Amino acid sequence: MKLIIQIPCLNEAKSLPITLKELPRKVKGFKKVEWLIIDDGSADDTAKVAKSLGVDHIVQFTKTKGLAKGFMAGIEASLQLGADVIINTDADNQYKAKNIPDLLKPILDKKADIVIGARPIQNIEHFSLIKKLLQKLGSWVVRISSGTSIEDAPSGFRAMTRDAALRLNVFNSYTYTLETIIQAGQKNMVIVTVPIEVNKDMRPSRLLKSIPAYIQKSVSTIIRIFAVYRPFRFFMSLGVLLFSIGVLIGLRFLILFFEGQSTQGHIQSLILASIFIGMGFQTMIIAFIADLIGVNRNLLEDIQYRMRKKDFATKTKKDLTT
Repeated sequence: MKLIIQIPCLNEAKSLPITLKELPRKVKGFKKVEWLIIDDGSADDTAKVAKSLGVDHIVQFTKTKGLAKGFMAGIEASLQLGADVIINTDADNQYKAKNIPDLLKPILDKKADIVIGARPIQNIEHFSLIKKLLQKLGSWVVRISSGTSIEDAPSGFRAMTRDAALRLNVFNSYTYTLETIIQAGQKNMVIVTVPIEVNKDMRPSRLLKSIPAYIQKSVSTIIRIFAVYRPFRFFMSLGVLLFSIGVLIGLRFLILFFEGQSTQGHIQSLILASIFIGMGFQTMIIAFIADLIGVNRNLLEDIQYRMRKKDFATKTKKDLTT
């Protein structure tokens, strides 16, 4: 069995030596342990440092494409290199490498397809109160959307089987963490969490440029997740809300009318009620259309999985014979 530990990097020449120093070269249950670096268009000597430190494989972008693209590029490369299990970790040494065996145990015991390392969020000193709350909110949304019991959905410290990696897609350009779990849950993969420890903060988060920007991107990501992976529930809930508002405004007009009061000054309310009822009805129709599109997407993803599985199996065999 081959284990590949992938690390997405952006200008990590200083932190990478510390991170790699902690990573294992031998792990129980695996004959090979290889390291893979995804250099996301770094302006420093990240790739050069990685080579000097004995990194086995390096994927380089000519320009920065973002964490999500880097993550998927690493997954693709790991599959081509014949990885049986893939671990993703951060280049800033946030996660303790000594927890890698804990992360792998459920997979080696055939009890999980994906394992997420759950950080002690409340005890992490460098996390602000807002970030802690958004972490909890994000995890709650993921649990609702995926039907899983993931405690720390935004955690980037995770392990997955080859088959699980073949099934993953990421459409979000901001981050991969929430979306991949929801996909896995919808595809009936077994996802578990294990408690992990974290190291002290080495540098400010690259995703957290400012609190307002973090809130904006986190909220937009959560809304998009609901719209993409729970389209019927999302649009139907919105449609029912709009329809109900229209009905309530209309009822007020009817009450005034049947009580014999003059409705001459309330025509605007009737118009507003009509608008809300029309918008609600149209949104409920969109819910059914979006649900059909979601079914079609699932079929296409299943076809993609079969093609990728066959394609990567062929490439791996070619690599072994050359």
